[in-house]
Amino acid sequence: MSEEPAQLPPGLALSWGVQPLQRRGPKPGFTVDQIVAIGIEFGDSQGFEAISLQRIAARLGVSTNGLYRYVSSKDELIVLVTEQAWGRAPEHVLAAPGWRAGCRAWVKAQVDRYAERPWLLEVPIRGAPVTPNLLHWLETLLEVLADTGLSQHDALGCALLFDGYARSYASLARQLTASDSTPVESAAVGEFLVPRLRSAGLDRVLAMYTNQEYEDTLDDDFDFGLDRVLDGIQVLIER
Repeated sequence: MSEEPAQLPPGLALSWGVQPLQRRGPKPGFTVDQIVAIGIEFGDSQGFEAISLQRIAARLGVSTNGLYRYVSSKDELIVLVTEQAWGRAPEHVLAAPGWRAGCRAWVKAQVDRYAERPWLLEVPIRGAPVTPNLLHWLETLLEVLADTGLSQHDALGCALLFDGYARSYASLARQLTASDSTPVESAAVGEFLVPRLRSAGLDRVLAMYTNQEYEDTLDDDFDFGLDRVLDGIQVLIER
């Protein structure tokens, strides 16, 4: 399909397969899909900052200006790369038994995608999803919530809540995994910290620390936090 769309956000038309009208000139030597695939490759291997028109052009052996025949801007490139990198929501989410299990599977699938491609956490958020794959993630979650009786407004609010939880947890996991600091539960930290906690009167923190509850690992934090979110939604449904 080829047409000249009205003024739209960067990447929206291309993500839906709507190509701009071809201008006069040499036949295109590349495709948008090729350019996007290289962008994802750079993101996976070198991080978000490596996704640029200049680097992709160098890989393809053309000038940066030459890529503007295919992608109109850096913003458009990032939209298309992000859309493709996310892919569609996994089918097993809808197979989960009940809305709570479905929501848990959806959040876990997002966390897994962030773990696979941590650079997605650095993609700027510029509004609600409008591209096919990202909308499929939203559609999947709304389908999971369809039989709860929640209004459209509340279901969308739940989607935003779950998306934020997945992003927050994945971001924390990424930072802890990348950290090479001495863990707070190490013997050296304990030897230093325990007497100072005691002298400062921080008795409850001290009790947590000495009972090995105060750690800088995620442990079971994913389930604990998500269960509290699900409990709150359960109250909303019952109300």
